[in-house]
Amino acid sequence: MAVRNPSDIRNIVLLGTGGSGKTTLTERLLLASGAIKRMGTVEEGSTVSDWTEGEKHHKHSLSPSAVHFDFHGHTVNLLDTPGLVDFLGHAIASLPAAETAVIVVDALRGIDSTTRRLMQIAGERGLPRLIVVNKMESHDADLGGLVERLREAFGPVCLPINLPKADRSGVIDAFEHADAADTPMFSSVPEAHKAIIEQVVEVDEDLMSEYLEHGDKLPPERVHAAFEKALEDGHLVPVCFCSAKSGAGAEDLLHIFADLLPSPTEVSLSEFVVKGPEGTDVPFTPKPDPSAKVVAHVFKVTSDPFVGKLAFFRVHQGTVRHKSELLLSGNKKPLRITHIFKVQGKDHAEVSEIGPGDIGAVSKLDELHFNGVLHEAPEHESLRVRPLPMPRPMFGQAIELKNHADEAKFSTACAKLRDEDPGLSVDRVAATKQTVLSGMGELHLRVVLEKLKGSFGIDVITSKPKTPYKETITTKAEGHHRHKKQTGGAGQFGEVYLRIEPLPAGHPEGFEFVSEVVGGAVPRQYWPAVEKGVRQAIEGGAIAGYPMTGVRVALYDGKYHDVDSKEIAFITAGRKAFVDAVQKARPKLLEPFVNVEVTAPSKYLGDLAGHMSTKRGRVQDTMMMGEDVCVVRAQAPLGELQNYSNELKSMTGGAGTFTMEYSHDEHTPAHIQQEVVAAFKPKTDEE
Repeated sequence: MAVRNPSDIRNIVLLGTGGSGKTTLTERLLLASGAIKRMGTVEEGSTVSDWTEGEKHHKHSLSPSAVHFDFHGHTVNLLDTPGLVDFLGHAIASLPAAETAVIVVDALRGIDSTTRRLMQIAGERGLPRLIVVNKMESHDADLGGLVERLREAFGPVCLPINLPKADRSGVIDAFEHADAADTPMFSSVPEAHKAIIEQVVEVDEDLMSEYLEHGDKLPPERVHAAFEKALEDGHLVPVCFCSAKSGAGAEDLLHIFADLLPSPTEVSLSEFVVKGPEGTDVPFTPKPDPSAKVVAHVFKVTSDPFVGKLAFFRVHQGTVRHKSELLLSGNKKPLRITHIFKVQGKDHAEVSEIGPGDIGAVSKLDELHFNGVLHEAPEHESLRVRPLPMPRPMFGQAIELKNHADEAKFSTACAKLRDEDPGLSVDRVAATKQTVLSGMGELHLRVVLEKLKGSFGIDVITSKPKTPYKETITTKAEGHHRHKKQTGGAGQFGEVYLRIEPLPAGHPEGFEFVSEVVGGAVPRQYWPAVEKGVRQAIEGGAIAGYPMTGVRVALYDGKYHDVDSKEIAFITAGRKAFVDAVQKARPKLLEPFVNVEVTAPSKYLGDLAGHMSTKRGRVQDTMMMGEDVCVVRAQAPLGELQNYSNELKSMTGGAGTFTMEYSHDEHTPAHIQQEVVAAFKPKTDEE
């Protein structure tokens, strides 16, 4: 397979809420382009992109799937991403691999919180965006009204590029043609054509002047160039219509993808940063030149049952070839690339090279990991992808192995699952003595537990996790401890005086340690030992066993002994002096608060707001999305929302959805703090 000219490649990430029809649309486009001969269905589990057993069982995409097809001399790489909130991290992780974000909107359900969130993130990343209104065949869908709601939600830059026919059997091109024989369902072709042309020419002053002087008689190539610039600048978000189910509009969508959307040579996205002078981050924009030094980004890692570990990558610069020697940022030893694939769902076609702008996969390289950057130039050693706005795992379950002989196997399984899933974390919480599996929601963790059992043969017992509090202080204080121990031979001696004070909110580390010792009261070689003891107390907590944050610690005095003083003595003295100081500094527990956005039928608005108040939540905003859907935004303590998914389903008859993200920490109410502190049993030095 020859390397494609990057100007002939289109990289598109399909985004949208669960159930909007992205996978069916992918299947329809593969069929319409001739890449497949028969169209599969989600219900039958026969689609190209939803091919894993988990996806067939749950009938939803659970991770991004890469497919490709050729049309009009162009190669279109399509990433079909999950739309369920629980798996949104996978969709966000795919953004650096594409030049265009195509947001699929269900014509019946319209705009929801997930749609708005994905539109916002794609816009903030500078990605050109296109909205596809799917399921246009439904006679219950108000397509004209939906366009107005899209413009209200995302601005007047949203303009129809085609219009549905009155009988919904197809679409009418409103960009290339100012008139048409068919009658559109709403608006008119001349009106829609004029609106989009006037929006496009605004990005080119000369073209604007020609338009004002000569009207719509403009050179097509210049209009196309202005169209692409308007897309890149976010000055235009085209809206088009289709029916993935019936095929109406699919051919037109292929033309839009191939002929109007930008190639890797036409969009300069600064997805990378590199360390500049004085350690600052400097934007780095790769050039899609096949002869340049390789820069490639790993945006997905998975375990394939046939080829083992498979890392999906997008080549941004240079050419990745069979037997290439490439460096992975952060590693000194080069990796030898052996097996390179073009992937079509579950099928892998081995190729000798992948050129700039293209997407491929490489197998059997355990060192590769999600968000890794492959390169071959020393100056690219510090190269990394701009931070992605990945949602923080907020839904947790405490897990315990049924068979403790599985501990080694469990550790390996967790490492693999975390590598494949950017929205998953597994932590041993020392304060609660629990191993907590955290993800984006109940379904997310259910899928992970199914993988643990099905792929690794590990059974676990689950329970509700305890709230991950933090500890902090609210005033200055001093602490002191003399550690003296005689064991028969050489003894242990160390005496420490500490001063602590709160750090400003938002401090990047949440902890500072400094020495203000004068006159050698504590020799310099023991300062790190004192800090180590303080850090032990920071990690293990001073009042309730939870990690501490927001504390500045100063070592200002102490004593030592020429013979008996040693590192262990000052570690112990530092830890106990710190605990002594914390007890005097009006310590407080902090509990995590989350931003919650609930979308549900409007008739439940009062119930939602009232229920949130019972969770110690604060409603920040309510809004209506059309006549039938309401959105409630609130902040609430995470500990009160552990069962919110089930409660919301019960309250709304399964019609409500919600998103949840970490917001900040707040002081825990006094009565709750008292209960938590009373339940804490600190360890003794002998334990």
